[in-house]
Amino acid sequence: MKFQNPRGTRDFYPEDMAVRNWIMDAWRRVSLRNGFEEYDGPIFEYLDLFRAKSGEGIVSELFHFEDRGGRELAIRPEMTPTLARMISGKAQSLPRPIKWFSMPRLCRAERPQRGRLREFYQWNIDIVGADDVVADAECIFTAVDFFREIGLTADDMVMKINSRSLLSALLTAKNIEFDRHDAIFTVMDKRDKLPPETFAGMVTDITKCADEKSMLLALGEASGESGLDVIGQMTAGYTAAEAELARLRSLFGLLDRMGIGDYCVFDMGVVRGLAYYTGVVFEGFGKGAMKRAICGGGRYDELLKVLGGPSMSGIGFGTSDVVIIETLNDVKPVPVHARRSRQTDFFVIDADANLFGDVLGLVSKLRQMGHATEFSYRRQAIGKQLKQASGRNASRAVIVGQEYADRRVVSVKDLASGKQVEVDIDAFLKRPLAWPELPMGSESADDVQASNDAAATPA
Repeated sequence: MKFQNPRGTRDFYPEDMAVRNWIMDAWRRVSLRNGFEEYDGPIFEYLDLFRAKSGEGIVSELFHFEDRGGRELAIRPEMTPTLARMISGKAQSLPRPIKWFSMPRLCRAERPQRGRLREFYQWNIDIVGADDVVADAECIFTAVDFFREIGLTADDMVMKINSRSLLSALLTAKNIEFDRHDAIFTVMDKRDKLPPETFAGMVTDITKCADEKSMLLALGEASGESGLDVIGQMTAGYTAAEAELARLRSLFGLLDRMGIGDYCVFDMGVVRGLAYYTGVVFEGFGKGAMKRAICGGGRYDELLKVLGGPSMSGIGFGTSDVVIIETLNDVKPVPVHARRSRQTDFFVIDADANLFGDVLGLVSKLRQMGHATEFSYRRQAIGKQLKQASGRNASRAVIVGQEYADRRVVSVKDLASGKQVEVDIDAFLKRPLAWPELPMGSESADDVQASNDAAATPA
């Protein structure tokens, strides 16, 4: 019987693993430089935790089971409930704002499609305990900072931003009952996912009169600076709505000051379907053929309270490695270096099989110094070993030949430039990465460094 990986999952061969690590390394690098701390939690939680957040309907979307004690558990499909549970457990002792990030492996029991699998890795960024618009700006900045980190420019992707609290305040100002807001949010969020005539039909279904329909269709078209102007006209004279619009304009001003204004645009069509969002919401979109969000998030001011914790304001977003890879394949290829499954500093070669023991000794010393070092299992000609070194993406080859036996000298070759020098083994081991760039005849790498330092010192 021939076995395959389950549908909606992936095998990570070394090249695939290299790309995944490249993405996750960028996630961690960007998170840390923006002041976030890493956390993690269990791969499964009590099923009721997810019910509390999303309702009974979420159960069909989870991989869930009973343990031997009859307790209902579920493999985590997202990280937000775990985040809320962990913060609630130590809410009084955690310094504010709480800035955490995670990169968990998640599973969802849903139909696999492009950019969405049953098993994936997700980057989560959250700021909890700060309701200032600056936190909104920093959260969005961190998302864009990652996209810049992997080479996506404002020509490659866009961050669409809206405010649910602004929309809600505007609907209230126009005498639309609060219990109808969720239905309107749901329809508005589908604007870009449906043909215009279908969207217009759905708007018709949820409105009570022609004026409501006209207003909602105008809202649905609002985007960019002109869209904000339209919203400004609609909110004029309504204090709560004007305040929400002022906050949103303040956010765009901060994003400009942070240098990412060219990535960001107002778009009333971004509402986000999750009911726990209460304020600013945003989604990143690639500008290629894949017409779906590549990251998404927003402000959630009551989520911790819903899950049994204190009332604490929060904002966060998530994106998955699956959708990032699809976006890069669509918009801008993954860099060649990111696909390399290994990067070898040195490949040590024996010119004579009798010197293989010396090769192993040198390999051991280089590895203990922290250098990625390889050698050939087969005793073969230097040329074949050099070819093997190139195939392993080695930066340098170190050839141990008769001159090593006679004079304790090795040949160090830069495999990119072809430059090769002979160097005393002790000088080489003092600074292995300095060769073959050091001048011929140098007694030691330290001597050359001291000479260079002296030359650089002003008289």
